[in-house]
Amino acid sequence: MPIELKDTDVIWRNARLATMSPTINNIDGKHHYGMLEQHDLIVRGEKILAIVPTDSVPTHHCYIIDVEQRLITPGLIDCHTHLVFGGNRASEWEQRLNGASYEEISAKGGGINSTVNATRNNSAQQLEVAAQKRLNALIAEGITTIEMKSGYGLDLVNEEKQLNVVQALAQKNAIEISPTLLSAHAVPPEYKHNPDAYIDLICDSILPTLWQKQLFESVDVFCETVGFNLDQTKRVFDAAQRLNIPVKGHVEQLSNMGGSELVADYQGWSVDHIEYLDEKGIEAISRSGSVAVLLPGAFYFLKEKKLPPISLLRQYRVPMAISTDFNPGTSPFASLRLIMNMACVQFGFTPEEAWQGVTLHAARALGRAESHGQLAEGYMADFIVWDAENPVDILYELGRNPLVHRIYRGEITHNFQ
Repeated sequence: MPIELKDTDVIWRNARLATMSPTINNIDGKHHYGMLEQHDLIVRGEKILAIVPTDSVPTHHCYIIDVEQRLITPGLIDCHTHLVFGGNRASEWEQRLNGASYEEISAKGGGINSTVNATRNNSAQQLEVAAQKRLNALIAEGITTIEMKSGYGLDLVNEEKQLNVVQALAQKNAIEISPTLLSAHAVPPEYKHNPDAYIDLICDSILPTLWQKQLFESVDVFCETVGFNLDQTKRVFDAAQRLNIPVKGHVEQLSNMGGSELVADYQGWSVDHIEYLDEKGIEAISRSGSVAVLLPGAFYFLKEKKLPPISLLRQYRVPMAISTDFNPGTSPFASLRLIMNMACVQFGFTPEEAWQGVTLHAARALGRAESHGQLAEGYMADFIVWDAENPVDILYELGRNPLVHRIYRGEITHNFQ
């Protein structure tokens, strides 16, 4: 049935489309990246109307953009970040490089508590100005959807302040932001000797109050030996479940506590870090459909040696996403392209897996599998035109930005042509 076009439709023509669609990949096993040649991408409003062979599209009255055989991919999705915080930890990093231990730095007020103090002492405006600079760098690389967590306020007032900044960034930038409540990130200083009381505060006050104010859409917990135990994590997840809020978890980063299995029990969106994940945990997330989010920036910055179980994740067909994990302590990298390169070099990803990790699978990790992460009919018209021939070019040559056009919800927001 022929497509009936409107005068306001836009046809992106003469492109190489890396759709990332698994349907296209499965046609004959040869269409890597869901690649389509000699097809037009037709946009109506904020969504993709159709992808059809070029010679089948009537072009009268439509606005046509000839991309001259350039590459078009879905917009990049950064599905795990801590972008809003006060201060930085560069001096601590320098101290570590000069031989100081983490314990010595923490004893002097360093570590995560230094970020908590700085975040609490900064105004919302100060936090927004700092976060905007980081966000600008990510947007310029082609990110169209990003997750941002709280977790450096660690009380009701300051967690709300962080999430209000996230909301302000969403309103002022052409980007979709998925806000996450990570109040269970660390035990704040005032609860140092009574972490269970802090969990009470999260479950009874912080979580329900900020949910009622519509400041977040998922709940995260740092379930780890230096974070919160399984029972404490379960209490937070139960509080979220009572309000039908999706959950996810920082799990199995430093040890195997069974956090991934707990996330799977709650049908969680994702399990993140997972260097110490075992086969039992992989079986659990495979059954639940949770996405494995791998964070090579933190692995690199901390000089870790324990690799995530990539082969087993492939064996169980667990979708793997990757993300910057941008944060001041362990991954201060505002470049998703760098992270894609790291995933290939450090974790042994194929370039196609890296691309799926920032599109198809990253969308699923944010509960957006039916609307983001692919070039497909009915999906959001968030895509990038690159001065490149093949997708591998984007993560191969770093330091040069090949972005030509960044399109968000059908509108060109960045034009570097």
